[in-house]
Amino acid sequence: MSSQPGRTPSVLLASDSFKGSASSRRIEDLLEEGVRRVVPDCSVVKYPIADGGEGTVDAVIDACGGEIRKVVVRGPLGDDVTAEYGLLADGSAIIEMAQASGITLIEQTCRNALDASTYGVGQIILDAIDAGARRIYIGLGGSATSDGGTGMAKAFGVRFLDADGADAPCGLAGLRSIASIDMIGIDPRIAQTEFVALTDVSNPLVGPSGAVCIYGPQKGLPSGRFAELDGWMRRYADVVNTTTGVNVADLPGAGAAGGLGAGLAAFCDAEIRSGIETVLDLIGLEDVMDTVDVVITGEGRMDAQSANGKAPVGVARRAKRHGKPVVAVVGGRADNLGAVYDMGIDLVVPAIPAPASLDECLARTDVNIPIAGETAIRAFLLGR
Repeated sequence: MSSQPGRTPSVLLASDSFKGSASSRRIEDLLEEGVRRVVPDCSVVKYPIADGGEGTVDAVIDACGGEIRKVVVRGPLGDDVTAEYGLLADGSAIIEMAQASGITLIEQTCRNALDASTYGVGQIILDAIDAGARRIYIGLGGSATSDGGTGMAKAFGVRFLDADGADAPCGLAGLRSIASIDMIGIDPRIAQTEFVALTDVSNPLVGPSGAVCIYGPQKGLPSGRFAELDGWMRRYADVVNTTTGVNVADLPGAGAAGGLGAGLAAFCDAEIRSGIETVLDLIGLEDVMDTVDVVITGEGRMDAQSANGKAPVGVARRAKRHGKPVVAVVGGRADNLGAVYDMGIDLVVPAIPAPASLDECLARTDVNIPIAGETAIRAFLLGR
């Protein structure tokens, strides 16, 4: 429902980050700048959001309060990295796996997904448990790894053994030799902790839509060996099923973060949920919907995949429950956005006012986003 003519509108800004450009909080500040050029005295409510990937910890802590903790853990290739996670007052922790095992932690020329491990993710989890967390949310975006969560489980005390009883190597390369799994030494606190895996994908662990075939190229896996590597992952899934009784091979979301979804389901009894829906529940976004007149959301690029669990569509679904118009400001867009419009977004406003290179666009973020915010609010006012 639009605001009454003549009344100053109230605006909700709920944008994802623009990857490689600006955080959610920065994007919303720039959108507000543009909105206030048109309606200087309007009411603006800002909720940084994320779908389980980059920015999830900041979004939840910003809305819910809590503290950011730092811990030194193993990076994806074994070097030390300093990871951050959030600890909430209710005893929950919010973790982004990319803080320990993200693709941005590896130089592009050194990327080796065959050896990359999620061991550091397990170390963050243990640190959170040490700090008193009894419910842990883990965002599964931006991974460098394809180890099926074995590194994480090793940090908990799980052993992955080859046919001779020796410990299998780390990473995807180690999956081919796993013949059995010894869980006797697993930290008993894992079973006493509730785990929720947050993802924006529903890919299974194996097969043509699995972790290797879909996400292998962006991690540097050798393309000519996908069938072989997927076979290693399937072998691992079979051993996991035999050991834990959890059939991770075809489990929706198990393929997220190189199979970390599978590892969390098998070794932590984790529930795999939509990242954006869970984050929106945690931050209480819907509580303010009845108090605003228009919702402006956004993401770096909008395409057909945006309809499948991405942040702007999650926001739009909540807004439509309350009859609110939704404008999405985006860095770039696909030609056909029919699926996105069908999910509740009313207008998509690209933030690129003129032809430019990617570097030029990134350099002009502070100029382009306010212009797009101005366009978004003018479009809303046009319909009043």
